Amino acid sequence: MGNLTTGLKKFMQNKNTVTVVGVIAAIIVLYFAYTMRISSAISPVVVPYAKEQIPAGTLISEAMIGTMEVPPSMLEGDVIRNTGEIIDKYSSADTVIPQGSLFYKRSVVEKEQLPANIILDYPKGYVLYNLSVSTNTTYGNSVYPGNYIDIWLKAVNKLTDEQVQAGASGANQIMYSKLISNVKVLAVKDANGQPVFQNLDENRVPAMIVFALPEEYYTLLRKASYMRTYDTTIELVPTNESLKDEPGNLEISSEDLKEWINQNTYWTN
Repeated sequence: MGNLTTGLKKFMQNKNTVTVVGVIAAIIVLYFAYTMRISSAISPVVVPYAKEQIPAGTLISEAMIGTMEVPPSMLEGDVIRNTGEIIDKYSSADTVIPQGSLFYKRSVVEKEQLPANIILDYPKGYVLYNLSVSTNTTYGNSVYPGNYIDIWLKAVNKLTDEQVQAGASGANQIMYSKLISNVKVLAVKDANGQPVFQNLDENRVPAMIVFALPEEYYTLLRKASYMRTYDTTIELVPTNESLKDEPGNLEISSEDLKEWINQNTYWTN
């Protein structure tokens, strides 16, 4: 045993021997590193692809997605490798994803990123209504898409000097009442039409909220907004309906107020 130990010690003390061993070890390391690199460069990777052509602005379902093996060289850029990053997303508004194509991050977006995403959110037969707002009227920018609001109407009876002199009564009387209940907010946008809450770093200021109403309610609200004689103002009041499992139905809150608006306005189709 002692002779073996002495022999190994002399062997390791030989500089030429150590150099040779070092070179062999380096060659072995380089060989395995090179082999692994080549293997990773040619081993196929499973990625999702489009089983059919997907038009712009389309909701991407699982049925539209297949998987296939491709060489890593095809995965340059922003290729999406995980199917979960695609399902229930949308093809971007300026992109048609061809059949057989891989999916790219620039061509798959969230619904909120679509320029006209609000058209996906309201029932057939409803009409979109755009209400001008400010940071103040949205309670410090506290009204979000998906929230529910009530629509209130303020009307001031503005009489002309001639009407007052003629003995007309009710000058400057104020009427304030809830008109429509349980309205779902579809979008909150700034003056440029950009979603206020899409990029919080930009501190966008709310200028409009968008919601949808049955055509009858839409007409009624438009009538109310044009009642200049009564100096009408349409206001929103947030509710807690969005916290409920089953929010209340959208409905007219006051039949008397509805009748009053109709009696004091004229509308034609």
